[in-house]
Amino acid sequence: MGLVQAGVLVLDCAEPEELAEFYRALLDGEISSSPGSNRIDVIGEHGTRMAFRRDLNAAPASWPRPDDSQQAHLDFLVAKDDLDEVERQVIGLGARPLETRGARGPNETRLYSDPAGHPFAVHCAKQQAPKVN
Repeated sequence: MGLVQAGVLVLDCAEPEELAEFYRALLDGEISSSPGSNRIDVIGEHGTRMAFRRDLNAAPASWPRPDDSQQAHLDFLVAKDDLDEVERQVIGLGARPLETRGARGPNETRLYSDPAGHPFAVHCAKQQAPKVN
C-alpha cells in the first residue's frame, strides 16, 4: 500500500479563481474551494486533479525563451483527429500559443501558456495496440 492516496499539481498564480475556471473548462471538471481559502481545486472529468494557490508575486515562466528554465509544464493528451479543434477551444478559453519551431509532424505537439503564463502542451495520444489473443 502506498504512503499517499493521490498527487495534485499546484500552480501558483495571482488570480486562482480565473485560472481554476480556465482549467475547469479545459478538463470539463468541477471546482472545489473553501470560503476564504487561497487555494482552489479542480477535479477533471477523467480524474485529473489540479489546484491553484494565490501568490500575488507569481511571475510567469519565460520558456521557451532561454531567459530561465521551464521549471514545470503540463501535458494533455488528445486524439490526433481532434487536435485542431482542441487548439481552437484552448485558444478560445484564453490560452496563448507559444513558439514551436519545427514541432509539427506525425507526432504533433502544440505548446501554449495558460492565462497566468504557465506553459502546457497538447499531444496526440498514442493509439492503443490491438490485443493479440
